Amino acid sequence: MAMSRSRAMANLVGRFTQLGTTRVQTLTSSYCTFAQTQMFNRSNMREVTLLEGQRNNQLMDHDSGKEAASVHKQQIGENVSKKDKINFLTTTLLDLKDSKEAVYGALDAWVAWEQKFPIASLKRVLITLENEQQWHRVIQVVKWMLSKGQGTTMGTYGQLIRALDMDHRAEEAHKFWVKKIGTDLHSVPWQLCHLMISVYYRNNMLENLVKLFKGLEAFDRKPPDKLVVKKVADAYELLGLLEEKERILEKYDYLFTETAAAKPKKSKNILSKKKKSGRRKPTSTPEDLAGGDDMQAE
Repeated sequence: MAMSRSRAMANLVGRFTQLGTTRVQTLTSSYCTFAQTQMFNRSNMREVTLLEGQRNNQLMDHDSGKEAASVHKQQIGENVSKKDKINFLTTTLLDLKDSKEAVYGALDAWVAWEQKFPIASLKRVLITLENEQQWHRVIQVVKWMLSKGQGTTMGTYGQLIRALDMDHRAEEAHKFWVKKIGTDLHSVPWQLCHLMISVYYRNNMLENLVKLFKGLEAFDRKPPDKLVVKKVADAYELLGLLEEKERILEKYDYLFTETAAAKPKKSKNILSKKKKSGRRKPTSTPEDLAGGDDMQAE
């Protein structure tokens, strides 16, 4: 029995000698890898790294970083509530320095944890920034969204135009209007058109205001209320175009003569019948009131 063991050991030593130093190192490395796998199942990444010692530290640091990032990403994606994510991003944006690169980097890092682009969460962040009157930050967030091909709606365009106006960048708002919206006046919502007319009016860009209104008239678009007509009439007067002023005042005079009293009212008999029946009309939901474009009020 002892003789058999001695022969086996001699054969093993002979084989290692033939394989040479390189082969031994390869086998050792394979064993270490196997040992690391077994230890990882029983412990964590930090213990594996400590037991590894100084062998190929650079490679191990790289692998550890990958594992840690994977675990961290899973925790953020699954263990953090939507509300906390929104609050975290809002606080981060408010605390960042005024740098496009810093803002874009924070947004890129934040959205990386999401499986789908979180457009609804970003809209809530934008509302908070608007309430804080952080117009420059609103502009940066919207432009970042658009650069990703997201939020390309009239509602988002309206947010950007309003923020540019409030940030004293009316000329940039005009250029954005011309490039993205002004070429399709037959279908642009009147709310957005009124917003742009107001931007022109406040910033004394009267020629642009008149041009926009004439473009709307060319598609037989009638202004929805007298406020639009008053701004256009004032613009014509300041430009010395008094005949044009009188023309539109006469054309849309019905907007100034109609009053709330002219609107049909429900009779008392109908109201009393509804009370007796005990039935109540369903209340409109916020989604119904918001409409499809989710436009911001001027």
